Amino acid sequence: MENNDELLKSVIAKAEKWLGEEYDAETRAEVKRMLDNPDKTELIDSFYRDLEFGTGGLRGIMGAGSNRMNIYTVGAATQGLANYLKEAFADLPQIKVAVGHDVRNNSRKFAEIVAAIFSANGIKAYLFDSFRPTPELSFAIRHLGCQSGVNITASHNPKEYNGYKAYWEDGAQIITPHDVNIIKHVNKIGGVSEIKFEANPDLIQIIGRDVDEPFLKAIKGLSLSPEAIAKHRDLKIVYTPIHGTGVALIPESLKNYGFENIIHVPEQDITSGDFPTVESPNPENPPAMAMAIAKAKEVGADLVMASDPDADRIGVVLRDKKGEYVLINGNQIVMILLNYIMTRNAELGRLTGKEYIVKTIVTTETIKSIADKNDITMYDCYTGFKWIAAVIAANEGTARYLGGGEESYGFLAEDFCRDKDAVSAISLMAEALAWAKEKGMDFLEMLQDIYMKYGYSHEVGISVVRPGKTGAEEIQKMMREFRANPPKELGGSKVVTIKDYDTLTQTNVEAGTTEKLDMPVTSNVLQYFTADHTKVSIRPSGTEPKIKFYMEVHDTMASADDYDAANERAKKKIEAVKKDLGI
Repeated sequence: MENNDELLKSVIAKAEKWLGEEYDAETRAEVKRMLDNPDKTELIDSFYRDLEFGTGGLRGIMGAGSNRMNIYTVGAATQGLANYLKEAFADLPQIKVAVGHDVRNNSRKFAEIVAAIFSANGIKAYLFDSFRPTPELSFAIRHLGCQSGVNITASHNPKEYNGYKAYWEDGAQIITPHDVNIIKHVNKIGGVSEIKFEANPDLIQIIGRDVDEPFLKAIKGLSLSPEAIAKHRDLKIVYTPIHGTGVALIPESLKNYGFENIIHVPEQDITSGDFPTVESPNPENPPAMAMAIAKAKEVGADLVMASDPDADRIGVVLRDKKGEYVLINGNQIVMILLNYIMTRNAELGRLTGKEYIVKTIVTTETIKSIADKNDITMYDCYTGFKWIAAVIAANEGTARYLGGGEESYGFLAEDFCRDKDAVSAISLMAEALAWAKEKGMDFLEMLQDIYMKYGYSHEVGISVVRPGKTGAEEIQKMMREFRANPPKELGGSKVVTIKDYDTLTQTNVEAGTTEKLDMPVTSNVLQYFTADHTKVSIRPSGTEPKIKFYMEVHDTMASADDYDAANERAKKKIEAVKKDLGI
């Protein structure tokens, strides 16, 4: 590893190149300010590395520098992708791509630059006329017969961030070998002069309602209980897009399903990259849902839902027996939706034995219990919907996809889109409530029913944030420590199995034996399983400067009356697990 003097020297040399005439005046001024600042922390963070594709593509803080999101890093990524597309699809007379963006500051600007660069390289670019949900970009790729796509978004990250998600012709985010090949092409670009910024207007086509309408029609086709909706069309549903893209389609989709009482949070219908009413626009954080919950209390809502800024993740708030509004976690969202879809397919006589669902390895094992007891195949995959999409692609034409999800508040109910979709998930969640009402249940009772039938589980995720270069090194050190010195016990139960996806090995601790894990590639993830079925997963985030811990404990529930007691036991167990992990 470089010492501080060598690092600073290389960073200054790299930054000084950004003072050249090929960079715009605003960028040059920003770089000069950082170079002149006696405190070189910002300079180092901006230039110590180049942004790379992770589990969510390219993502970073906006600003000048090779480690920042700006027109030059976006431009280099697009030029590299364009070069690779021309190589991979050399036989096609016209390569086509779709380009979308969210509501963030600079998102429209970056999207227009992306479309311009593609067109300058002879590639036809379908550019959305305005912001759209991320899943619609995935849909557009397949709908328009494109070979690739780019969406400018940083999902639910803070307002300082933006991102660049690259998609392949199947509508899924890129995976091996395409991600590696694109990086190679990006790294071959010798300088800004090699990026073709000058647009060819003849190769840029603006799209909008011509894609919205078939997308919404396809989502309406997922509906399983129109009769229940007809009886409960007046359910009071509070929905907020948290200043994001969901406002463009989600209220319309709910109305398409037949719901007539959609209650808005007007202040949060205002689209803004500054996310003015929240500190963080992440629906998994209770503060982001506060205004929607306040509105729900005001009107006596049956259900509260939110989408994140690019409308691929959802947040759900249920009303409990005391009339309180309770935010449920991502595992519970996936459980409710998959249980509804599987049960409803069975009721409708649509199960043929060739159906399957997908979850990620860090998502609750209760989902496997539900699938097993319904004789439905379940696949485990890595974190990130590109891996769920890879399972869908592998089963295309031979088995029917029912749905898939991950603990981080993402769900995909359809195969015509290949990225998590809050538009369909919110529509189906409202439908699931109408279906539950028909059975004399509310959502809490439906959740309790799942726990009674398939076993109780309680999941908690903790993220330890370590920003900057030193933070990245500290995270790697933590992973090395957990590998070298795994815990013997977690929460009073012996660790019996260790899965290391970096080496693709599964170790039986007592027997001291190992076997190979069947996964497509390696990944920096560790998992510990105990004798009482506690599961702990540890992984560095691929998109943010943090290390993530996923904890899951199990129990039994004989009746709904046991729910509160099971929750309390689980919370105590989680605290013990955290103590054993030193977090």
